[in-house]
Amino acid sequence: MGPNQTKRVEWLRDVLALRKVQQRIRELEKLKKDLDLAPKLLNLQKELNKRVVGQEEATAAVARAILRSAARLSRRNQPTGSFLFAGPTGVGKTELAKALASELFDSETKMIRFDMSEYMEQHAVARLIGAPPGYVGHEQGGQLTEALRRHPYSVVLFDEMEKAHPNVLNVLLQLLDDGRITDSHGRTVDCSNCVVIMTSNLGSEHLMRHTTEEMEKAKGMVLQVIRASLRPELLNRLDDIVVFHPLSRKVLQQVVRLQLKDVLARLDELEVSLTVTDAAVSYVLKEAFDPELGARPLKRFLERHLVTRLSTLVLEDKLPPGSTVAVDRALRDGVEDWDFQITPGERQNEQ
Repeated sequence: MGPNQTKRVEWLRDVLALRKVQQRIRELEKLKKDLDLAPKLLNLQKELNKRVVGQEEATAAVARAILRSAARLSRRNQPTGSFLFAGPTGVGKTELAKALASELFDSETKMIRFDMSEYMEQHAVARLIGAPPGYVGHEQGGQLTEALRRHPYSVVLFDEMEKAHPNVLNVLLQLLDDGRITDSHGRTVDCSNCVVIMTSNLGSEHLMRHTTEEMEKAKGMVLQVIRASLRPELLNRLDDIVVFHPLSRKVLQQVVRLQLKDVLARLDELEVSLTVTDAAVSYVLKEAFDPELGARPLKRFLERHLVTRLSTLVLEDKLPPGSTVAVDRALRDGVEDWDFQITPGERQNEQ
């Protein structure tokens, strides 16, 4: 063996040794992650219910599947969890995905979102896994594969799955079946540590038309529409199909209270307390709730009307540190509006 060949053998030996070390590091990182997750998983549904109200069946189904995966009793070589969230707009599907990212991976930023209405064409596959050799963008890699390579521990959300091109679904079949994806460079990306969530509005009109007593019947109709519209090989690879039902008025009041916590936190930084009466919450629902859009308009209404008014009070120096602002509903000349009562003194830190 000549000197050059000897050097090459030594170089290959070093490369293989380095790869073994890297693999061991990844295994230790995964072990640490699993150990850190164990206490969280036992209380996962309880924590999810704090963020997503009125969808206890959905949070229970998700928590059970994640628990099975963590205990190594689910199918091997597949994502940590895979779900189809079905139901009307604004009932908590995306919020549950965010909550899952926060609970499992410590931050909502660990949710990677893809709007499938942008992947309706055949060539959209290249955007996910990278353009083929010789095409523009080949060196950049795919949006999905690069995101998972950088953030293997994440929640991947595919919004409005029914709009995706069939070729895009083929990519997802590989992800769900093997727990990995091959990009346009031939590199394999490990997907076994991520949670895959698809959302769909298919059949949601049945949920909107039926009463609470008929909800089980409506859910069955939704599942029929989904099975008739999406490929069975995709549905059969999922851990669960989770149907979200429309939110009742009582639940929507809880949603408003949850959204007010964010406003409370912002005021807390200014050492200002906030209290909001039930009458004020009812006013928000009356002005902002849209059955077709669910809870989504509520946050927008609070930002535009309540937060804007509070911001004006702050800039006018009418909310000094230590003060409390009580928000109620008022009737002025037959028109409903906010009523603000500002009290100096100790903070109450209430809603």
